Amino acid sequence: MTTPVITHLVMGFLGTGKTTLLRHLLANKPEHERWAILVNEFGEVGIDGALLTDQGAMIKEVPGGCLCCVSGLPFQIGLNALLHKAKPDRLFIEPSGLGHPSRILSTLTAEHYRDVLQLGATFCVVDPRQWADQRYQEHETYRDQLALADIMVANKTELCEPEQLEALRLSIDRHQPPQQLVVVTQGRLDISWLQRPHNAERRAASPQAHASNATRPLIADSGPRLSRSQPWRRYSNHGQDHYSIGWRFLDEVCFDLPAIESFCRELKVARLKAVLRVKDGWRAFNKVDDQLSVYRIAPQKEGRLELIDPQPLMAHPLHKQLMQTINSLPSS
Repeated sequence: MTTPVITHLVMGFLGTGKTTLLRHLLANKPEHERWAILVNEFGEVGIDGALLTDQGAMIKEVPGGCLCCVSGLPFQIGLNALLHKAKPDRLFIEPSGLGHPSRILSTLTAEHYRDVLQLGATFCVVDPRQWADQRYQEHETYRDQLALADIMVANKTELCEPEQLEALRLSIDRHQPPQQLVVVTQGRLDISWLQRPHNAERRAASPQAHASNATRPLIADSGPRLSRSQPWRRYSNHGQDHYSIGWRFLDEVCFDLPAIESFCRELKVARLKAVLRVKDGWRAFNKVDDQLSVYRIAPQKEGRLELIDPQPLMAHPLHKQLMQTINSLPSS
């Protein structure tokens, strides 16, 4: 009989550091274990998968919405394909920061997966500075991510005030069933936490959240393939009170590093992520709360950039500014 795949849900609102945490866990993966990650992103051009590809796990992306919507069909398609191809010992599922997790857990524990998956500890990555903002505390998705987590990971604690961390701690102490709070910086969660069990008695406060959002397919239509005659494509999405604009670029499109850094720094958006080619290789760009980090990554199959914000994004001016940061386009 096949041993069930231990499966962890890694939740957290936009910008809390879920992908950074996964990168750290992957860097400490036991050599004898096969790991796989199913990544869902709100925008139409998945980027988290690209940030994880050099970490020794098989990645499957489901961009363009929330895994819990459309009866979970794109989720199940992606999950089944990943399980078949990767045959992992351990599986991580990273929903969109705007994604409601209740129905994802229902799918994972349904009869169809009963002998295939074994639900392990569920994690919610929290920035204590966000929790100090009443808007986050009242957001139903954020509250349910917290309620369904076995382990709360307080991240970015080097940037928060002691009273913000204490307020988060007091709030968690009131949750039932009890939860464990782990305080980390830069997503450095000790791998031993993966051995903790999941408490099946956890319940979401708003289990029907997003029930009315199943009006469009979640698997993004990438359209015609990128080519030298069409080296970029632009996409957009709107849902869960947020807007996104994303771009895909042929791998030959080269950006001017100072220019694209300036473009990213000057933008006032809730979230920016990108993997782009520059003159001396590839860079990842990650911006939250006006803090931009840029670091080298392995070569990618294509360049991608995604912007997310609660306010509508002006596509044409942003596109024009972005195109001005390109150093060279392939000749058709």
